[in-house]
Amino acid sequence: MSFIRTIARPLLASTFIVAGVERIRHADETAHSLGAVLRPVANALPNADEKLLAKAFGGVQLGAGILLAAGKLPRFAGFLLTITSTLNTAAEFSAADTSTAEGRRWQRAQLLKNVSLLGGVLLASVDTAGKPGLAWRAEHLTDSAVQATKKASKKQLKAASKSVKKTASEIADAVHVQ
Repeated sequence: MSFIRTIARPLLASTFIVAGVERIRHADETAHSLGAVLRPVANALPNADEKLLAKAFGGVQLGAGILLAAGKLPRFAGFLLTITSTLNTAAEFSAADTSTAEGRRWQRAQLLKNVSLLGGVLLASVDTAGKPGLAWRAEHLTDSAVQATKKASKKQLKAASKSVKKTASEIADAVHVQ
């Protein structure tokens, strides 16, 4: 891992780790602040309430943040953090008090912060760190299989052609001898 990634991933992940812990510790507040996002999910799932979903949301943020900080499954962690960041941004934006100038400034600052974090986790979710992704590996494996099949087919065709020529030569010699 490069020096920049060694520093950047934990720095980016720190805000999600802290937010995840806070969301778990204060699930009631989280359920209230993310109510617009969690309520439809809680209604769709049997035996689920907003507080439980708030804890799960915090757990996903915490777990994905730790994975990203440690450099383990960083693309998957970045994907999970993209989802949680998007939901958080939507909830905070819609819940902001915009009746005052101060409220509008707070909403704009929160939106810019969340969009910036979203950009960071999007970059983390596509950063291959010099390691090929699954799509590249699958394509490379397919290309290798096609090349190996072509090579084997040519080899088999050459061997069959040689065998046919040898057999034809033996038949021609046998006909000439008689």
